[in-house]
Amino acid sequence: MPDPRQPDNQPADLAREIAALRREVEALNAQRFFVLNGSARRMLLMQFLRGMTMGLGTVVGASVLVSVIAYSLSQIDFIPVIGDWAVEIAREIRHQAPGGDAPEGVGAPPLQE
Repeated sequence: MPDPRQPDNQPADLAREIAALRREVEALNAQRFFVLNGSARRMLLMQFLRGMTMGLGTVVGASVLVSVIAYSLSQIDFIPVIGDWAVEIAREIRHQAPGGDAPEGVGAPPLQE
């Protein structure tokens, strides 16, 4: 049984490994990503622009979503139970606000029921 610490064909095995490694590096360098982004400066610029557009898209999307939800919730007045509950909450807020005990017509407009 041969000793595993001393391989027989160490130079040949090493040459094969180096050749395989060279082929892999050439294949990686030929990839489209590395060909398009040849320089580090161009790659950094493209990634920066990508991040900016992603951030802008996130902000615009969140704004639209919040607007739609707020509009939908403003239409809840048509549901009697929730509408009455909202009027009661508004009355409590007005009562506890500074100057909330003012008579109707003074300060905030009266609540519509």
